[in-house]
Amino acid sequence: MLYSLARPFLFSLAPERAHDLTLSLLKSSHKFGVMRQKIEPKPVTCMGIEFPNPVGLAAGLDKNGAYIDALASLGFGFIEIGTITPRPQAGNPQPRLFRIPKAHAIINRMGFNNEGVDQLIENVKASKFKGVLGINIGKNADTAVEDAVSDYLICLEKVYNYASYITVNISSPNTKNLRSLQSGHALTELLETLKKRQIELAEEFQHYVPLVLKVAPDLSEKDMQFIASQLLEFKIDGLIVTNTTLSREGVEQLPFGDEAGGLSGAPVFEKSTQCLAAFSKLLKDQIPLIGVGGILQGDQAMTKQQAGAQLVQLYSGLIYTGPRLIKDCVDSMI
Repeated sequence: MLYSLARPFLFSLAPERAHDLTLSLLKSSHKFGVMRQKIEPKPVTCMGIEFPNPVGLAAGLDKNGAYIDALASLGFGFIEIGTITPRPQAGNPQPRLFRIPKAHAIINRMGFNNEGVDQLIENVKASKFKGVLGINIGKNADTAVEDAVSDYLICLEKVYNYASYITVNISSPNTKNLRSLQSGHALTELLETLKKRQIELAEEFQHYVPLVLKVAPDLSEKDMQFIASQLLEFKIDGLIVTNTTLSREGVEQLPFGDEAGGLSGAPVFEKSTQCLAAFSKLLKDQIPLIGVGGILQGDQAMTKQQAGAQLVQLYSGLIYTGPRLIKDCVDSMI
């Protein structure tokens, strides 16, 4: 209710300003106990973790883990923060975030703007949150793609003891050549190296933290077959399907529809759900799937579940619908 009243004002602001203001207001509201959404438990066990409900926050909203407690008060079953990189970086020049209200869509070309992995860890340590926390890791823009593995290793090692699970983001369209890591020897080397280090860290800390891969929706059938084979070969613990799309289907003639970046929101729902169903068929329940992309109402979360997802994540739908979307999705899922 409060969000529906505030939305016209927020939508009158530049998108990035509205994003920052919303998070600041949410943090203040949480501090004074104003904002809390009670959601009945609907426990799900996935990747060896018990989630209080199957609806989580996708990475990107809280890049630095500065708002974990406030976001958790909305009733999410899990929170994913990041994408984080080894060193702080400013990301791409502004403007880099665009609303397309007629299509319930967003285009972003943020470029992994974040304060660096060390600051994220300090924020996590300061948080009181005891629930399921995913940390999404990436590479710095000025790290050559040939050296990307070293950036992912740095982040993996640093966040390992602070995460419930760790997501390897190789699917953002806003870091040059990042998506090339989704194919061929680059993917094999990345997964093999990270899996080996994960096993060593599990031994070191006496605690196993699942490793999850996040992929794009713009994959050919051959791409998906190869990714599935590598996930199985290296025993990766989960797959998030999907990131934003480079397609402009559904927004071609609309204001800002031709902006560069990744498209999210309603137009990506069908594409991401088809990708989810394809991976479900390829992986045959051997690796858990997390469905994300275009969920704007509860029954769409159920559709993701029917396509093979054990968990779902929200982001753009929250911008258009508000926090009530979380409860709607939990209520709709089995």
